[in-house]
Amino acid sequence: MARRLFFVSQVRGGRAGLSGDEARHLRRVLRAEIGQKYEVSDGESLYLAEIEGFGKESVSFRILEPLEPRPYPVRLTILAALIKFDRLEWLIEKATELGVARVVPVETERSEKGLERAACKRLERWRRIAFESSQQSRRVSVPEIRPPLTFEAALEQEGEYRLCLDEACGLPPILWGLPKVRCASDRVLLLCGPEGGWVDRERESADRAGWRRVSLGPQILRAETAAIAGLSLISSAWQVPVE
Repeated sequence: MARRLFFVSQVRGGRAGLSGDEARHLRRVLRAEIGQKYEVSDGESLYLAEIEGFGKESVSFRILEPLEPRPYPVRLTILAALIKFDRLEWLIEKATELGVARVVPVETERSEKGLERAACKRLERWRRIAFESSQQSRRVSVPEIRPPLTFEAALEQEGEYRLCLDEACGLPPILWGLPKVRCASDRVLLLCGPEGGWVDRERESADRAGWRRVSLGPQILRAETAAIAGLSLISSAWQVPVE
């Protein structure tokens, strides 16, 4: 059975510690005991550690050995249109599990009015969701959750491959938009629209900015479904050896 992973603020002198909610969860919910082994990460490196003691609201670890981090196949950023927050939170959770490096909410023509203002108040909640999902999926680092961008600012984001999901007819499948030669350092940006899709002005702006519009097929998917389907296909493609 895979060991649980916990994020610690730092590893220093062969020691690390947890405090607050994470420490309480480990001790009271998981009923951890001295000597039990877990994985810990400082956001960059991964270690095997064992519990060496408990404080009133803390857990201390002794580092046993460094571990080989589980590599990400590609550097993925998802730029997701602002949608209703319960569905956007689900998207953030699942995108984190799929290994994205960044999640960027985007204000679009068909985003509900007022969501961009309310979104700034939700950032800490979204970052907490990403943190918990990272621990659950045993990531070495937590993805960056950025404040919302305007659509125009989203189009200016840089990457080697910039794909825009679109339900319009006649577009190539998403897999056709991926390069034949791929490496883990590639930066792939995936732009996903709102319920109701893009308006013509947004499509024209994306084309002018050099984004490649691609399709997930003839079915009309919900915004969060399309985002996760697109991420899954891209991540899987980068894990297939190139002949």
